[in-house]
Amino acid sequence: MTLIQAVLDAQTGGPKRDPQFPYTPEGWSKDVAIKTAQKEGLQLTDEHWAVVRALQEYFAKHEPKGINPRELHDALDEAFHADGGIKRLYQILPGGPVAQGCRLAGLQPPAGATDRGFGSMM
Repeated sequence: MTLIQAVLDAQTGGPKRDPQFPYTPEGWSKDVAIKTAQKEGLQLTDEHWAVVRALQEYFAKHEPKGINPRELHDALDEAFHADGGIKRLYQILPGGPVAQGCRLAGLQPPAGATDRGFGSMM
């Protein structure tokens, strides 16, 4: 964050957040996610944005070092159960719903998330 941005944030009560993404990590924006998706050969849809929101909320409500990849995987499966669960998430995020989803959401994937069993083929 630049000094100018810090001063502006202090005067306005903090950085402006997109109301659709109330749990955004610092430095993340939709434009950043779109650029990341383009590099990974994805075109983001409403389904992708729902996963981004879910991941950002999950990380905001858990201690970063306490995030268990298996629990996160299971939480995603449960959150998207009505839409096909984790199987559907693998279809829209072929790099893995945890690993690729975290990259799109501006989050550091938890340790072990690059294991294929936790949703990554990279």
